Amino acid sequence: MSTTTPERTDPTRRLYRTRWFMPAFCVLVAALMFAAFAIGGDVRSGAVSAGFLLLVGAVFYLGGRRSETLAGLAGPGRDERWERIDIHATALTGSFLILVIIGAWLVEIAQGKDGSPYAQLGAVGGLAYVAAVAFLRWRS
Repeated sequence: MSTTTPERTDPTRRLYRTRWFMPAFCVLVAALMFAAFAIGGDVRSGAVSAGFLLLVGAVFYLGGRRSETLAGLAGPGRDERWERIDIHATALTGSFLILVIIGAWLVEIAQGKDGSPYAQLGAVGGLAYVAAVAFLRWRS
């Protein structure tokens, strides 16, 4: 019996497996970033930030056909190997962020501050981890 799941063909999976997904996502986030900066009164920084993210989207679009790494990051080049790489990279990123949040919280506490917002981020991260473990345990 195979341990891999068959390729799902639902519309959501087809959407993010196209080469247009990551560039379109970058355009959407660039627009949101620009709007947030503009609302905050810093249109120039919004334009620079949005322009940078649009450039990232263009790199994914143009380079996704030639680069296995870009195709794997963007979605259309994914297979079981890329799914495994993604899970491991996500876990490593999460571990790194946990260490950074704990370190930043400790620095804040050592400076006589209350540790915010690192305490809240740590609490949300810890609760999310416990909830994810419980959910995945219940599901399996």
